[in-house]
Parts: sequence; C-alpha cells; structure tokens
Amino acid sequence: MSAIAESEVSSKPIQVLFTLHAGFDTLDFTGPLEMLVSAKNENGSPAFEATTCAPTQGITSGQGVTVKADMDFATAHTKLSDFDILVIPGGSTDEVLKTKSEPLGLIRKWADLQKRDPSRERTLFSICTGSLFLAQAGVLQGLAATTHPAYYTRLEKICQEAAAKDMGARTDVMEERYVVNNARFDLGERLEENPFVLDKKPDGRRKSIARKGSDAWKASRRRESLVRRGTLPLGGLRVVTAGGVTAGLDAALYLVAALVSFDAAVKDAEFQQYTWQKGVTVEGIDV
Repeated sequence: MSAIAESEVSSKPIQVLFTLHAGFDTLDFTGPLEMLVSAKNENGSPAFEATTCAPTQGITSGQGVTVKADMDFATAHTKLSDFDILVIPGGSTDEVLKTKSEPLGLIRKWADLQKRDPSRERTLFSICTGSLFLAQAGVLQGLAATTHPAYYTRLEKICQEAAAKDMGARTDVMEERYVVNNARFDLGERLEENPFVLDKKPDGRRKSIARKGSDAWKASRRRESLVRRGTLPLGGLRVVTAGGVTAGLDAALYLVAALVSFDAAVKDAEFQQYTWQKGVTVEGIDV
C-alpha cells in the first residue's frame, strides 16, 4: 500500500453504528459517543463518524431522553457492511432478552459478517448490561467479557445457557473496567509500559513493543494479517465489553488509542477532563 493510500485510510472517519433499544441507558450511549466523535486524526479531521439505529425513529432512554434515530433496525441490517464498529449500550435489558428482539439479530449478523469477510477490521463494543445481549446472541463463547458489577452472575448464567444450547465454549466473566478480545497489537513483556492495558492476562505473551493504533489500523490490511485474523474467534472480530457507565468511557478511549493513536486518546481524555482507567486485553496477537 502506498504512503498516499495509507494517509487516505487513516484520515477517513471510522464509521460507528449505535443500537438504541427502548429504555437504553443514556450515559451508556452519550458517554462513548462523546469520546469517539471528539477524537481527531493527526491532521485535525474527525476520527469517527456516528450513526444511530432503533426500532422507531423516536426512541426514549430509561432516563426519559428521546433520541431521533438515523435509521430503523431493518435499514441497519441492509447497511451493516458500511460500518467499522457496532456499539451496544445497556439499560432495561429484560424485554429484549425475553422477546429475543433487536439488537440481538444485528449482533449475530455483525459477527457473521466478520467471519465471512475477515478482510475488514471490525469491532463489537458493549457497555454495561449491553454485554447480556452479546451473551444471548451467542457471540461470547470462548471469549472473556465483563458487565456492570451487579450483573456478573446474570452474565455468567446467560453465557452458560448459550454454551449449553450450542455445545460451545465457556465464557470467562472478568471483574474489570473493560475486556478486549482479538486486539491488534502484541502485549509485550513489560505491561507497565503498555498504554493499552492495566495488567497481563493471561501469561505467556511474546516479547515486543506495543505499536500505536494508527500503525495497527494500517497494518491490519496486510495480506498476511488477513490469514491470521481469519483463524481467530469470530474471524478476528474485536470484541470489547465494558462495565457500568463510566467504564464505557474508558473502553471508548481504548478504541481511540487502538484505531487512531495513543496520543489522540490522551488528548481526547484531557479535553473531556477525564482520567482514563485501563482495562485488560486477553488476546493481543499482532496482526
């Protein structure tokens, strides 16, 4: 890839789709939204562009805030391949889990899209109890995940039921700010020097220096990367689950660092007057 092509790729806004269900938590949505759309590329252009989808054009949060969605879920299904990140806020999950309604279908289709076409780097990102939707959709099998502390047990239960139904692998529920699966950099030996992670889980990572996310974003298009990514769970889909509310801000900053640059994430946090608290990366293959 030429330097010009790389520059065009890195400066083009990363497309983000937020799903909004009835009773979604306002801050689960607006917190990560603010962090992502405030992030800038090195040339000052917006690093992310956000779109919303919901069952109806006007969708109301659990706190009574009504948002005008850009598209309905049916349209989102037809446009899903246009996006790089699918974001699943939590809040008022009972009805969706009971009726097995959207965004469960979008989550499954997103995972299937990556498995069919690992040539594009995609991310699935849930906040708070949004991870219960991922568990119900069956995409957390064989991965690690987290949620709001009050829902650890429920997340474990749903994951166990999904694994038993499909005879799939278990899910490791972790008590962390956020958990990242299928990252795009190697963790390295000195985790205290790695800007992306808090500590080392699990052990046995190769010795290397973690690269800035902008490099990972460009390198992810290398031919050899596509082969390796295809062997990862879910076709190498990056799966990020965050804990409650403010943990979603932390995970959003992780994505800024991983997909734009670490410096961009630091500047973003400073602009928001927010102290970034790191989570953990459980799979950091340098692809």
